Amino acid sequence: MGGRTGAIPMNVGFATVYWRDMLRFFRFKTLLVSSLVQPALWMAFFGVAMSSNFDRLSARFTPGAGIEQIGYLTFMGAGVIAMTTLFTSLFGGVVILFDKNWGLMREIFASPLPRTHIVLGIGLSGVTKAWIQSIIIMVFGLILGVRFFSGYTGVETAIAVLGILAFVGTFALGFLFLSATIAVSMESPEGLQGIITLLTLPIFFTSNALYPTTAFPPFLQALAVANPLTHLINGIRYFAIGSSFSAIGIEFVYTPQIILASYLVLLGFCVGMFLLSRWAFNRAVVT
Repeated sequence: MGGRTGAIPMNVGFATVYWRDMLRFFRFKTLLVSSLVQPALWMAFFGVAMSSNFDRLSARFTPGAGIEQIGYLTFMGAGVIAMTTLFTSLFGGVVILFDKNWGLMREIFASPLPRTHIVLGIGLSGVTKAWIQSIIIMVFGLILGVRFFSGYTGVETAIAVLGILAFVGTFALGFLFLSATIAVSMESPEGLQGIITLLTLPIFFTSNALYPTTAFPPFLQALAVANPLTHLINGIRYFAIGSSFSAIGIEFVYTPQIILASYLVLLGFCVGMFLLSRWAFNRAVVT
């Protein structure tokens, strides 16, 4: 009889980490409900309240021929999807920190399971959560009056949803790798939460989630261009609203080249964060 090789097959080790995290997500009802309800409430209260003000201002602007004018709620809807994905992804590393504090991560590190499997399993479970949340937000937004997929056929809507999920998944994976890198280097949940909060606010407010970035000072415009969240929102708006539209008195035009460039930025960010997380996990020592 052949001896054990000491290696765990990819489809076993990876799937175990993935499935364990998904079970935890669905079993903790408070976490599940809050993660799904919070973005819906944000859109319902903040979006509806702000849309009444912005729509009054944009009514004075007449868009060019062939340019559809959309309400602020629709414009902001893409930002809410992106915001939720950002928060979910950055807090994904909390799972690793809890496992460290409970001693489980020490046992996992001591097993034959390659550490890359831990990163990928946690990362893709976070992507699955982000996809679930994004679909729920889109459905809830349509109920509220968000004009996503307006005039689309059934096939066009399906393609648009897949496009949105591709952008959301790539963005989420990159930030989950970043969160895992931070978590494996931290010892206290308070420290992790502080760093995540420090990252979240600048990333969110230097993006085009709630307002256009054209009025930003030059240095903030440069940050917005380099911000992965901006590129995620570009992709969501392109697929959900269209290639050209008017909102808040400003005309937006997204060409296929712009959207491809935005996706390549997200893909490059994701690959870079994966390499960083693999390096951090390979060096990590859990006692």
